[in-house]
Amino acid sequence: MGGNRKLGSITLGLVLLLALFAAGCGGSTTTSAALATSESTPAASDTTVTTETTATTAASADYKVAVVSPPFSASEDEYRGGQTVKKKYGDMIVHLVLPDDFTGEQETVLSQITSLGDDPQVKAIVIAAGYTGILPALIKVKESRPDIKIITAPIWDDPDQMAKYVDLALDTDAIKRGVNIVQKAKEMGATTLIHYSFPSHMQKELLAQRRDTMEAEAEKNGMTFVAIMTPDPFTSDNGTTAMQQFLSEDVPKEIEKYGKDTAIFGTNCGMQEVIISKVVETGAIMPEQCCPTPTQGFPAALGIEIDEENAGDVDALNAQIKDKLAAADMAGRLSTWPIPLGIFFPEFGVEVAKMMIEDDFDGRDPEVLASLAEEVAGVKVSFDTYKGYDNYYMIIMESIFY
Repeated sequence: MGGNRKLGSITLGLVLLLALFAAGCGGSTTTSAALATSESTPAASDTTVTTETTATTAASADYKVAVVSPPFSASEDEYRGGQTVKKKYGDMIVHLVLPDDFTGEQETVLSQITSLGDDPQVKAIVIAAGYTGILPALIKVKESRPDIKIITAPIWDDPDQMAKYVDLALDTDAIKRGVNIVQKAKEMGATTLIHYSFPSHMQKELLAQRRDTMEAEAEKNGMTFVAIMTPDPFTSDNGTTAMQQFLSEDVPKEIEKYGKDTAIFGTNCGMQEVIISKVVETGAIMPEQCCPTPTQGFPAALGIEIDEENAGDVDALNAQIKDKLAAADMAGRLSTWPIPLGIFFPEFGVEVAKMMIEDDFDGRDPEVLASLAEEVAGVKVSFDTYKGYDNYYMIIMESIFY
């Protein structure tokens, strides 16, 4: 990866077809409690963050960029992403933290976002929230301040309307991941791919389409594809506990049946710790989690502790994961994306906003976007247009193999 990256402490019809992380992981991006011990949790009542104004990069710009994120309690990665750019650029960044109850306080949220346009120094707004229902506020901002640049990374409103009012819309390429995960598993030596999900997830068009894509790609690559349903954490009496217990018992059985060259994929965040621990225990393969990031499942499954000095250092986390897996004779058997998207999207969005304001970049050149994304992420990031819109891009990030 690129330079040392400080990410803060980590616990890691259409609304929008691409809403993978909310649909795929039950709406929660909080991941590892193992990383939470090194820093206290910010107050849930924060609305606008004004601390840490000392910039690590000169911030003499005569404008401001507003970064909108969920609160720490709802999505720590995105919150930390806002804090990262606040620390980097100081007073140039206005970090607006949305209320804990987004749905119950939606009118307040829309008012908060709309009010950003009242400050003539605010020249760009980056929304890194992953919610539906924000677009009406952005339309109002554009109507009163057409000069303001708006980047969503992501929100999940009607993409046709977003393409009309948003300067640049970003999201992950869920369907392409269905192809990439299978191809990666094949490269890692897998001959079988097991897809774990549950009924309420498979009722979601996106997740069902990704499963079908994975099955077709597995067949194309001569791999056995096995779909297994777990207890539904959203409808069963024992919820996530029942799902995890099922996985704990079933994964070893499937590995015994199909052999160690079996790749395991689960569609829910609550599955990942169990899957990783059982993959390591049985010597199998884990090509990617539902939400690919080193903060999901790995720290808890591998017993990784991050001290206060290294809190949020993703390079240190990746190094520890690699060491743990090497010690378990599992080198090359597990993989993910090297940094949390919740951190990448706000930082990348701010860098794009700066180019738009300072260099008149219109955000519609995928080569420029890919080059800038590689600078921010430290790895290659691919950009493909959604539905042919030249201001709406889906991304895939290069993987790290442990």
